[in-house]
Amino acid sequence: MHDVSDLLDGPALALDRYCREVTVDVREIGAVLDREPDAIMDYLDRPSVRFGWYGAIPARFWPELDIPADVREGLGTCVGMTLLAERYAYADPNVLLACPGPSLSAGVFTALADRQRYDSYFSLLAERPVHTFFALTEPRKGSAAAELETTLTPNGDGWLLNGEKCYIGNGAGAQLGVVFCRRAPGPFGIEAVLIDTSRPGFSGELLPSVGLRGVRISRLRFDNVQIPHESLLGAHLRPTRRGLRGALHILYRARPGIAAMALGCAQAACDYLALHERAHAGHDRFLLEAILDRIAATRRLIYDAAAGIDRGELNVHRIGGAKLAAARVAEDATLLAAELLGPASLIEHPWLEKCYRDVRAFEFMEGAGNIHTLSVFQGLLKGNFLDAHRDVDSHAARN
Repeated sequence: MHDVSDLLDGPALALDRYCREVTVDVREIGAVLDREPDAIMDYLDRPSVRFGWYGAIPARFWPELDIPADVREGLGTCVGMTLLAERYAYADPNVLLACPGPSLSAGVFTALADRQRYDSYFSLLAERPVHTFFALTEPRKGSAAAELETTLTPNGDGWLLNGEKCYIGNGAGAQLGVVFCRRAPGPFGIEAVLIDTSRPGFSGELLPSVGLRGVRISRLRFDNVQIPHESLLGAHLRPTRRGLRGALHILYRARPGIAAMALGCAQAACDYLALHERAHAGHDRFLLEAILDRIAATRRLIYDAAAGIDRGELNVHRIGGAKLAAARVAEDATLLAAELLGPASLIEHPWLEKCYRDVRAFEFMEGAGNIHTLSVFQGLLKGNFLDAHRDVDSHAARN
C-alpha cells in the first residue's frame, strides 16, 4: 500500500493492519461459498466474518467486540471502507459480499432516514445477522434510475408496491431490503422504501451464476406488497432531496469500494503468479511489470477519489474512471496469470480458475464499462475531469 500511504492517516493504517490479520482465513471460506453460497452463516463466529458483518454498521451500535478504537475510527470514512474492500477482495471478494449487514442500504439510511429510523435500523442489524439488499436494477431498464417502472401507489394508510427487480445481490435470501420505485411521473417521483421480505406478495429467486457466487444474484418480484407509511424513506425531506437523489448519493460513494474489490483481485492474481512462477524473464517479466504498474496507477486513482469524497468533493467522472480502470485491470491480470502459468493453468490452479471467474462480475457491478467510458468522455469534453467538485450532499457521518 506504499503508493497511497500519503492518503492514509493513523486510523486508516491501523485498519489496514487489522484487515491483513483478520482475513487470513477468508480464502478458505470463499472456496466453500463458491460451492455453497449460503454457507456464510456457518462461519459467523470467525473474526473475519464478524468484522465483515459489522464493518458497514456504525460502531456505536456494535456489541462488545475486541476491536481497537483506532480501527473503529478508520471505518468511518470512504477511504477506510475502500481499504477494507480491497483487503477482503485480495483474499476473496465473496466473503465480504456474502456477510450479513446493511450492504448498500447503509448509504440509503445515512442519506434519507430520520434519526429514529436510522437508529432502529442499525440497532437491528447489529443485534442479529440480517441480510439486506439494495434493489434498483430492473429487467427492462437496467440501472437507469430515472426510468424505473416499479410502482408505489397509495393504499389506505400506506402504499402498494408492484414490479420486478433483477441482478440484486443477496436479494432472494434477505430479510430486509431497500427498493427504489416510482410514486409519480418524473425524476422527483422516485422513492425508496424499506421492505420486510416476509410480507405477502414478495418473492425472490436465485439466478444461476458462474462467478462471484457469494453475492447470490437474485430476481425479485413485488405483487401488491403492502408498505407501511413509515417505511417510505426520506418522507421528512423535500422530493428533490430524496428518492433519485438518494440513489445517486449512494452509488457514487460506493463506487470506490467496488473498484477496490476488483483491484484486490488483480493484485492477488499477480502475487499468485509471482509465487508459482518465479522464473519470469524477458517479455514475460515485462508483461507482469506492466500489469503491476497499471494496478499501482489505478490504486492511486481509487484512493484519491475516496479521499476526495471524505473531503466533501464528488467528481463522478473520475470515480467512474477509477471503477472502469479497476475492472479492466482485474480481468487482464487473471488473463495474464492464466497465460504465463501454461495452457492447463486453469485446471492445475483451482484458486486462479475461481478468481478468473469472479473478476468478470466487476464489469457489471456499479455501472458497466461503456457507461463509465461515456462519463469519462463527458468529463474531458467539459474540461472538468481533473477538477475538485464540491459535494453538495456531503454531511457529517452519524456514527
